[in-house]
Amino acid sequence: MTPRQRAIRVGTASLEELPQFVQMRVPAHDLNPAELGLPDSGQPRRVPGLRREEVALPAAITTDYYTRIEQGRLWTSAPLLAELARVLRLNEDQRAYLFELAGKSAPPRSSVRQEVDTRLQSMLDDLTTTPAFVIGRRTQVVGWNRLAAALFADFGRIPEAERFYLRLLFTDPAMHRLYVDWEEVTRLAIAQLRMESARYPDDPQLAALVDELSVRDARFREWWAAHDVALRTMGTKRLRHPVVGELTLDWHTLSCATDPDQHIIVWTAPPHSPSCDGLRLLASWAADHNRMPSGSTT
Repeated sequence: MTPRQRAIRVGTASLEELPQFVQMRVPAHDLNPAELGLPDSGQPRRVPGLRREEVALPAAITTDYYTRIEQGRLWTSAPLLAELARVLRLNEDQRAYLFELAGKSAPPRSSVRQEVDTRLQSMLDDLTTTPAFVIGRRTQVVGWNRLAAALFADFGRIPEAERFYLRLLFTDPAMHRLYVDWEEVTRLAIAQLRMESARYPDDPQLAALVDELSVRDARFREWWAAHDVALRTMGTKRLRHPVVGELTLDWHTLSCATDPDQHIIVWTAPPHSPSCDGLRLLASWAADHNRMPSGSTT
């Protein structure tokens, strides 16, 4: 089977599975009309779950339109898929699967607060001599360990609404001074955000971040307008820290299994190198100066 034939077969299977998945979710669900703000006749139902018209109405479509989706006679849009996911009370995995079957990119849950998984945070905390932080959507820093707070910024003191890595590169003078090659670092971050904007073109919070930085800094306007894109998962950066001096660190990006929109950035130095010694010295300094990891309250 050629790659093209295989792609056609996969696409056909998805066309068949989408209505099957929707049909299975409606009768299996224990929702009742009252939970969706719909009138309930009070009459006993022969089968549990919602009727077609009770799914269609909250999703702002006609019963006939919804029936055609169930029957696989109509392909649907991303906004409508989001409405169906809401009405059917799909969890994150089910929602992602629904969009996957439809061949659409699921829009980010922008209204949902980004959080790092507690088990992942515990792992970060165990990395006592390795700086690491977690980047979520729109470059928001959602988790970090003590050494990352000492090396880059005391993230815990930055308001959550302002704690975007790209934003800090433009607004935090200490972050600007930290990177020896600040322009290269910043342009890479912009190129990666540009890729995210293509994946989630209707994300209002991403648009707000771009608008803010465009007003704030002419360099951002110029570099954003260049439409450069990049997807790098490793590299080397030179830093100049006020406590431990010059550091040359390798960085690696790791995917987060619990949230595909989150990535773990880990910074390392070759064993026995001056930069490795510098990280150990900084770890000792951070412990003495109470740089607390994400989620700490003391």
